[in-house]
Amino acid sequence: MEERKVLQSFLAESQKGLPPRRMRDSHIEVLLPLGSQPELREKYLTVQNTIRFGRILEDLDSLGVLICYMHTRIHEAKMSPLSIVTALVDKIDMQKMSLSPEQDIKFSGHVSWVGKTSMEVKMQMFQLHGNEFCPVLDATFVMVARDSENKGPAFVNPLIPESPEEEELFRQGELNKGRRVAFSAKSLLKMAPSAEERSTIHEMFLHTLDPKTVSFQSRVLPPNAVWMEDSKLKSLEVCHPQERNIFNRIFGGFLMRKAYELGWATACNFGGSRPFVVAVDDIMFQKPVDVGSLLFLSSQVCFTQDNYIQVRVHSEVASLESKEHMTTNVFHFTFMSEKEVPLVFPRTYGESMLYLDGKRHFSSMSVPVNLRKD
Repeated sequence: MEERKVLQSFLAESQKGLPPRRMRDSHIEVLLPLGSQPELREKYLTVQNTIRFGRILEDLDSLGVLICYMHTRIHEAKMSPLSIVTALVDKIDMQKMSLSPEQDIKFSGHVSWVGKTSMEVKMQMFQLHGNEFCPVLDATFVMVARDSENKGPAFVNPLIPESPEEEELFRQGELNKGRRVAFSAKSLLKMAPSAEERSTIHEMFLHTLDPKTVSFQSRVLPPNAVWMEDSKLKSLEVCHPQERNIFNRIFGGFLMRKAYELGWATACNFGGSRPFVVAVDDIMFQKPVDVGSLLFLSSQVCFTQDNYIQVRVHSEVASLESKEHMTTNVFHFTFMSEKEVPLVFPRTYGESMLYLDGKRHFSSMSVPVNLRKD
C-alpha cells in the first residue's frame, strides 16, 4: 500500500481528462485448459464429475476486474493507479445444467457501459463440444474504481460505442442501472408490499390455520409443505490471509464461492435431490471483509415453485476483538431440482417479507428455463 501512494499523481481530476475507450479495447478471451491440462481439474472437480460452479464464480470475478483494468490502462504507469473492486453481480444466467471437467472452457468479456466511476462488464463462458465452443453462461458484473489506496472514488475512461450493436449494449447498461435503482426503491425494507403481495401472504396464512381450533395462534402445515424456518443452514469461515487481495481484504470471489456452496447444500437438503444452478442475481457488496474476520453465512429457502428453489444467503462479519455483526453481502441463487419440491410457508411477518423478496427475484428471471443436458 505504501508503494501505491505514489500512483495518486496519475489519477484524473475529471472524466474529461481521460481518453475515451472502445469496447474492443477491453475485450479479453481467456482459456481454462481443463481438457489439455488434466492437473488443473482437481481444483474444479465435483464428486458428481462435473465442474464446481463456485470456482467459476471466482474466475468471473477475477476476469471482471482484469477487463476493467484493460479499459482504464495508462501506458505511462507501470502499475494502475486505480483500485478496481466488485460492486455488484447484476445477473448470471446459465444455459446448461452441468459442465464437463474434461473439456476446455473459454471466457470472454468486455466493458459494456461506463458511468463516471463505475463500469458494467459483460462476460460469456463457452465449453468445447466436439470441434466448437458452445455458450453455457452469460454474466453481468458492475465494478467501481477507487483511488490508489482504496479510500475514495476515482474517474474512469468514457466509453464510445462504434456500431448499432454496441450502442444497444450501452443503452441496455443505462436501462440496467435504472432497473436497479427502481428495484432498490421498491425494496420491502423501505416500502410496504403491493396489494397483490399482501393478498398472497394472507392466503398463505389462511392455508395454515388449524380448522379444528379456528384460532389465529394455531397453525398447521398444508400437505407437501415446509416451514421456512426449517430450511435454514449456517456456516462459519475464518478469513485467512490466503484469500486476500492486494488491498489486504478478502477476495470477493471467495465470498461468492462460499455463499454459493452453502446455498447449493441448502437446496440439496431441501429438495432431496441434486440441484442445478439456474441464475444468480443482485449480489451487492455492501462492506469489505478484512483478513482475520469471522464470516457468518446463513442460508434459507425463501420461495419455491414446481421444481425451482429460490435460496437467499445472508453474510455477516465480525472481528475477533468485537462481537458486533455487520452485513457484508446478500446473495440470491435460483436452483432447479431434479424433481418437484415442497412449498415453503412463512410463519412470521419477517419471513413473509423474505418470501415476497424471493418471489420478486424469481420472477425477474427468464422462466421457464430450459437448461441443456448435453
